[in-house]
Amino acid sequence: MSSPERRPDVLVLFEHPEWQKPLFAALERRGVSYDTLDLKRAAFVAGDPPPARVVFNQASPSAYVRGNARAVPVALAYLKTLEGAGVPVVNGARAFALELSKSAQAALLGRLGLRTPRSIAFNDLDALRARLEGERAWRWPALLKPEQGGSGARIRTVGSYDELRAHVESAAGIWEPDGVLLLQEYFEHDPERGIVRMELLGGELLYAMRVVAHGRFNLCPSEVCNPADPDAEGHCEVPQAAAPPVEFYAYKDVPAEAVAAAKRIVQAGGIDVGGIEYLESRGERIFYDVNANSNLRAPIAREHGFDPFERVVDYLVARARA
Repeated sequence: MSSPERRPDVLVLFEHPEWQKPLFAALERRGVSYDTLDLKRAAFVAGDPPPARVVFNQASPSAYVRGNARAVPVALAYLKTLEGAGVPVVNGARAFALELSKSAQAALLGRLGLRTPRSIAFNDLDALRARLEGERAWRWPALLKPEQGGSGARIRTVGSYDELRAHVESAAGIWEPDGVLLLQEYFEHDPERGIVRMELLGGELLYAMRVVAHGRFNLCPSEVCNPADPDAEGHCEVPQAAAPPVEFYAYKDVPAEAVAAAKRIVQAGGIDVGGIEYLESRGERIFYDVNANSNLRAPIAREHGFDPFERVVDYLVARARA
C-alpha cells in the first residue's frame, strides 16, 4: 500500500484477482492512480492516515469456498476503521454486512413492502424443527442456503425436514463459515425466462439482464465464472451441477416498477455498486437476492451501448474528487 505522501485516488480491496482484472484495466486506461489490498493476506494499522482518496470494497462473501474465509472479517474490520476516520468508502461496512447476511436481506426486503421468500435462520436442527411446527403454512420443497451466501455456494433444494436433517448431518463443513444456515421458501418460475438481475451504480440502473440458469445456483455474472464462450473453461471455485451453461441476455424492457424497487433497496442498504435479483412466479415479482459485490458482465452492457467498467471508473473518480 502507498505511503501518505503518495496517496492514490483509489484503493481497491479484493480477494478474487480474476474478477478485478477488467476494473484494473479500466483504471489504467484512464490513467487513474490506484492501489490494491489483497484481503487474503492483509494487515492494517488502525488509525493510520487515509490510504487513498476513496476506497472501493470488492470483498466477496463467497471467499470461504475458495479457502479464503479470513478475507471477510478483515475486510469488515478495515471498512469500519476507515469509515470511523471519515474515509469515503464505496460499498462500505453497512453494504457489506447486508451482503453477508441472507436473513438481513430478507428482513430488509420485507420492511420495504416487497414480496420476498419467507426465510428461517437457524444454528440447530432441533430448534429449526420446533420453529417449523409453528409455521402452519410452510411448503416443501424449500431451499437450504448458507446464511453467508455468495456465488450460489452450497444451495440445495430439500423436500422435507427429514431430508434436510439427513443432508446437514452428513455434509462435511456445511456449517461453515459462520455456523448459521437458512431455510427459504421456494417459488416455481418459468425456467425458459429465468430470473432478472439489475445492476445499479450510484443509485441508478446501469443495465438489466435475464439469466437462464438451467438448474444451476451460481448465477455470478463474471465472465470468469460463466464465460461468454460456451466452450471456455470457467474458473469459479464453486462446484457446478451437470447442466448446460448459464445464459445471460440483455433485458432492455425491465419494468419501471422493478427498477424503482431496486433503487429503494440499494438506498436502504447503503449500496453504491450492486446487483438486485428477482424472479416472476404466478404473476408475482419475488425479490430474493441483494449483491453488494457486483461482478459486471461486459458483453451485456455493450448490448446496452457502453462499457460498465468505464462507468464504474467515472463514479470512483467523481467520489475521489469530491
